[in-house]
Amino acid sequence: MNPAPGFKKYPGHRVDTNPSTAHVKVMLDGEIIADTREAVELHESTGEGKKTVAPVVYYIPRKDVKMDRLVRSSHRTHCPFKGDASYFSVAGGAENAVWSYETPYDEMLAIKERLAFYPDKFEIKPT
Repeated sequence: MNPAPGFKKYPGHRVDTNPSTAHVKVMLDGEIIADTREAVELHESTGEGKKTVAPVVYYIPRKDVKMDRLVRSSHRTHCPFKGDASYFSVAGGAENAVWSYETPYDEMLAIKERLAFYPDKFEIKPT
């Protein structure tokens, strides 16, 4: 078992995942980098009013991503709710523009090994 310590420390914080009904395309300068109907949506909120912490994040299966356009970087971050994130850069482009939780906490297994893209570096189009 590998429970997330953040939920015990911050019981009002919510991180919810669910299969997306959207067809999600991720574009970079007009090129499709990812195209899936199997994304997982992550919604994060906190407090009594369930204030949104961040916009919806789409986690995309690697099979639906042009992995040859990405290069693993050495950058790492930690989230007390999701776990340790590893990063990818765009080959010849934006650094640390994509992240993934390879071994997330138990509560976040729905996003395991999926990729998420920074919206300021990519055009993310859910339809």
